[in-house]
Amino acid sequence: MAESTTQQRGLTGWHKPDLDLSNAQWQSSSRGLGDVQIAFVEGFIAMRNSGRPESPSLIFTPAEWGAFVSGAREGEFDLT
Repeated sequence: MAESTTQQRGLTGWHKPDLDLSNAQWQSSSRGLGDVQIAFVEGFIAMRNSGRPESPSLIFTPAEWGAFVSGAREGEFDLT
């Protein structure tokens, strides 16, 4: 069965395809830590919870992914 994405019909500004992630090559961090996996599919980056791979995946454009990674590196998502 194909995995679902977070795409919902009717969202204004949502210009992402409904990707087929059933054959995606999911990757974990090089340290094997955390619960996040990513896959590069058709020019987009998909991210999922490895503990619940059946849950919806987040889909990022390359620009969105770059902003997310930059923010993470700068501590934007750190708990204070």
